[in-house]
Amino acid sequence: MRTFVAVLVAFAALTACSSGDKPSEKPTSSSAPKPAPGTNAAAASLDPCKLLPAEAVSKALSLDNLKAVPGPVQDNAANGGKARSCEYQLDGKAAGALAVTRYEGRQGKPAEMVASIKKAKAGAKDVPGFPDGAVYYVDEQKTATLASAELVAGTPVLINYTGPAKMSPEQMAPLVKQALTAS
Repeated sequence: MRTFVAVLVAFAALTACSSGDKPSEKPTSSSAPKPAPGTNAAAASLDPCKLLPAEAVSKALSLDNLKAVPGPVQDNAANGGKARSCEYQLDGKAAGALAVTRYEGRQGKPAEMVASIKKAKAGAKDVPGFPDGAVYYVDEQKTATLASAELVAGTPVLINYTGPAKMSPEQMAPLVKQALTAS
């Protein structure tokens, strides 16, 4: 049941800089621009279970009675990633999960973040219809992931949905798009 969340959190921790192509280096404190008041508050308020309600996932998967369960908080001091997740369950079993990882203090560009994931994940392929790009891949744990990124109040944010390997990019794209739109 927690396999999806574990894979999702591991994915979020690895993706921003996993291939060696960092979205950008963190500026030093003397050269770092000061964020406008409330900038981090907008990104910090991103709750995956609110961005993608269980009803939307139920509809996409043609499953009734999915429940949205908040996942663990995963902060990574090394890359500045602050991940929050939401697991979608049917009768206590995982049907998928959405992760939202924000990179406060980073100047990364969403398209570069997506390109970094594509480079790092074997077999990753582009998914059309996303302004800054999106990638889809199936990993060695037989889970499928669709990831995209955007800026929220100037903060780079990675949003990805992970589900069973049988989920196609066409099934996942509306879920990630809904989460991006809601953020």
